[in-house]
Amino acid sequence: MSRKKAFLIFIHSICWLFFATIPPIIFHGSPFHRSYSNTILSPSYLIFVFSFVFLFYLTTDYLIPQFYLKKKYFQYFGSMFLVFVAYFFLKPFELMWVYNAPSKDDLAYNPFGLDIISTFTFLVIISIGIALQIIRQWRLSELQAQQAETEKTQAVVEKKTAELSFLKAQINPHFLFNTLNTIYSLIRTQNPLAGDAVLKLSHIMRFVTDDASSDFVSLEKEVAFVTDFVKLHQLQLGKKVDLDFSVTGNTKNKKIAPLILMTYLENVFKYGISNHETAPIMIRLNITEKSLDFFCQNRIFATPRAAERTGIGLTNTKKRLEHLYPGTHTLNINHTSGLYTVTLTLPA
Repeated sequence: MSRKKAFLIFIHSICWLFFATIPPIIFHGSPFHRSYSNTILSPSYLIFVFSFVFLFYLTTDYLIPQFYLKKKYFQYFGSMFLVFVAYFFLKPFELMWVYNAPSKDDLAYNPFGLDIISTFTFLVIISIGIALQIIRQWRLSELQAQQAETEKTQAVVEKKTAELSFLKAQINPHFLFNTLNTIYSLIRTQNPLAGDAVLKLSHIMRFVTDDASSDFVSLEKEVAFVTDFVKLHQLQLGKKVDLDFSVTGNTKNKKIAPLILMTYLENVFKYGISNHETAPIMIRLNITEKSLDFFCQNRIFATPRAAERTGIGLTNTKKRLEHLYPGTHTLNINHTSGLYTVTLTLPA
């Protein structure tokens, strides 16, 4: 038995015990001078007490839940009328009064109005039962509302978590293939950069698979990832590409959403390089005490289909920013004079 149920049983027992003490007190102070034991042991007293106990639980546990709460008002009020008629003819209090009168002459002493007492007690019991049912239904509705709100919040969190997992930028498979081909070429030519390229790729993959699962990571790790990512791309760039990449400021004790810059970096190297025309690329990352400022700029050599894919990636990244940095970030993307420019400021 739960504590809550045990507590309810205790409260009900106390209330009915108090109710049961009223008749002995009344008759002990009346001209009949009935003793407490005589009153309590009389059959009429037991009928009085248990008839109203039965009335209370009949009303609260059956008639109200089965009829009134289910909007079966005809059945409810019809049942209540029949119960009232039964108690009107039973007259529990009058029955007890008659039983406790020493003689027929004492029956004339009736200061309470016996029928009124039975009727009044009936109405009080019914009113208490209805009030308790109203309180019970109100609490139940409140708990259901809280549960629904909790489930709704949990669903939103789960949706957001799934959305963030989906929206997090991932390493482009073409980048992996191209990098592996570049590393293979470096190994074949015994270029000393081959070992460093393998190490950088290892760092990138470890970061994506391990660290990027969190909402926020160390800025040091993110900057190391960005640096390795840019350096590996630099190995594949032709002579027409002029890359200007720099990171300034202190990265210690600062956090950032992982891979939040990935979309913009990938766009630079997907759609901002050319083997036939001059392709200037500028990537700047400046860290101050209060902010992280990211800037990248490149010419556009993208086809309409590629530009469409770019738009999808930018939209997803924008959603991540709005979720992780609500009202605390600024993002400006411009496409003028053949140059594509991204400026992003995040709180440090």
